[in-house]
Amino acid sequence: MTAEQPRPGPHNAITDVPGVLVGQVERTDPPYLTGTTVVHVPETAVAGVDVRGGAPGTRETDLLDPVNSNPGVNAIVLSGGSAFGLDAASGVMRSLEARGVGIRVGAGEYDVVPIVPTAVIFDLGRGGGFQARPDADWGWQALDAATGGAVAEGNHGAGAGARAGGLKGGVGTASVVLADGTTVGALVIVNAAGSAVDAQGRLYGERYGLGEEFAGLRTPTEPPPDLPGRIPGMNTVIAVVATDASLDKAAVKRMAMVAHDGLARALDPIHTLLDGDSIFALSTGKSERLSVTDPAALLQLESIFGAGARTLSRAVVRAMLAAETVETPAGKIISYRDAYPSAFLGDGSTNE
Repeated sequence: MTAEQPRPGPHNAITDVPGVLVGQVERTDPPYLTGTTVVHVPETAVAGVDVRGGAPGTRETDLLDPVNSNPGVNAIVLSGGSAFGLDAASGVMRSLEARGVGIRVGAGEYDVVPIVPTAVIFDLGRGGGFQARPDADWGWQALDAATGGAVAEGNHGAGAGARAGGLKGGVGTASVVLADGTTVGALVIVNAAGSAVDAQGRLYGERYGLGEEFAGLRTPTEPPPDLPGRIPGMNTVIAVVATDASLDKAAVKRMAMVAHDGLARALDPIHTLLDGDSIFALSTGKSERLSVTDPAALLQLESIFGAGARTLSRAVVRAMLAAETVETPAGKIISYRDAYPSAFLGDGSTNE
């Protein structure tokens, strides 16, 4: 009997991981071009983070260090607005507090402190207004919108104003069900200084597609478009990878570390001084936790970690394929689809 091959989950989204919900809010009416994405774990999740970009904007990441006592998180916020966008986490915290959700610190029903780590991208002024950015209310709204099922990709949530190597970036997500039934998912906001496209006009990460996922793509015939150069500090890729396998804090940290390989396969260059690349990892499993110190668990852990990296590469591709061209006061930010239309001729299988 042939072993079952890895396949996408039913929605090919991070929400295929049991216990993971996603909510998004965005504004694209001038002078806005930004948004907020919330990954909500109602039953909490063990979490880790790995930050490799040279210009990160983050909140509550120290709590996730394996040597610290925090047992888990209630939500992860990914937002536009640069450092100002960190305020979106306050709205998520207030909404969770109103539900009595968080670490209990007193006897009262609402005596809780929700744990909501956050990372942001730089998209300030991209829609024309420097002050047109997410605030705490956006976080509250995104959490209220969090559901399972399909996740809107491209110009949604924190991907609304994203840009990658001069092309329109956005939010992308993907999942995989491994042969043993473990589910791994990823969600990414692609706003990179580097490019997702190689010299031939192909997307770097498309080789990691599962089955026919990206089979309709081909080498485009158009010359490369004339794109703007890098703008210092106006970038960053932020992401969440998740699994329903039960991992301890050290293993989840390792999952976040290995997931950066997925970015490196899908974007070039990556982890620059102009980016704040940050990846969170979540484990929603509730059984006995796999540990990196247990020799019997190592092969299973490596399978999960590798799947996280490959799924994140796929999510980058899906973000670029779903992104749509936008007009801004500074000019048009063209999508991959509009820059390379011949890459899609005869295409009937590109996740539309």
